[in-house]
Amino acid sequence: MIDKLQAHWGFTRMPFGRSLAPSMLHRHSSHAQAAARITWCIGERALGVITGEVGAGKTVAVRASLAQLDHPRHSVIYLANPAVGVAGIHHAIVTALGGVPRPHKSTLIPQASDLLATEHAERGRVPILIIDEAHLLDHEQLEAIRMLTNHDMDSTSPLACLLIGQPTLRRKIKLGMLAALDQRIAIRYNMPPMSGEETASYLVHHLALAGRSDTLFADDAITLIHDTSRGYPRAVNNLAVQSLLSAYAEGKPIVDETSARTAVAEVTAE
Repeated sequence: MIDKLQAHWGFTRMPFGRSLAPSMLHRHSSHAQAAARITWCIGERALGVITGEVGAGKTVAVRASLAQLDHPRHSVIYLANPAVGVAGIHHAIVTALGGVPRPHKSTLIPQASDLLATEHAERGRVPILIIDEAHLLDHEQLEAIRMLTNHDMDSTSPLACLLIGQPTLRRKIKLGMLAALDQRIAIRYNMPPMSGEETASYLVHHLALAGRSDTLFADDAITLIHDTSRGYPRAVNNLAVQSLLSAYAEGKPIVDETSARTAVAEVTAE
């Protein structure tokens, strides 16, 4: 089916996939703003919070920023699922830095802190702790993260730390009991959706990567896709692929509003 779809549209590859190299990503305003802040946070070994609705492109922005790093001078510790407790976070740090995690929290926590300090002071590498889905972190985990950034009598941080999550993360951090963490955050950015013009540019960009630089989506189809997706890239991807399938099934040379409306009905059906 994929081969027939590609042949019908003359694609050299399927568009709107997730496996793009960072250099091929569409750099709309929200993406560029997030990536710039992430890069600054890493350079300053600071604590940053990047939020956005589901499908806003948060992880994509992180990936783009990491691709620009001098990798021998950085150690990336990525935690995709924070539902591992305080011990799980420290276990991931120790493992990523080449250590053998100690079995008890009382010894595991200082082991992680020591390895982070050693990674920077002795090996000349900046550890970067990235916690995705950080809105799932509980109070104890957030306090533990704050303590990881506390080093040398609170004068420096041995690591850069990025908390990536949905907007509820920002509200959680604003709770009075987390005031110390709130004050330590150096950068915060909430990723807005793409504008209508950016959604159109996004579609054109991904189609060009697939080998089609001509008009393939009618203007009213683009408007419908933008309005339905609210400009969030992941939703745009899903609707665009469904629209291509719908138009292909009807043998159409372009994706018109009718094809896009069929796609919307399929994607939003309960």
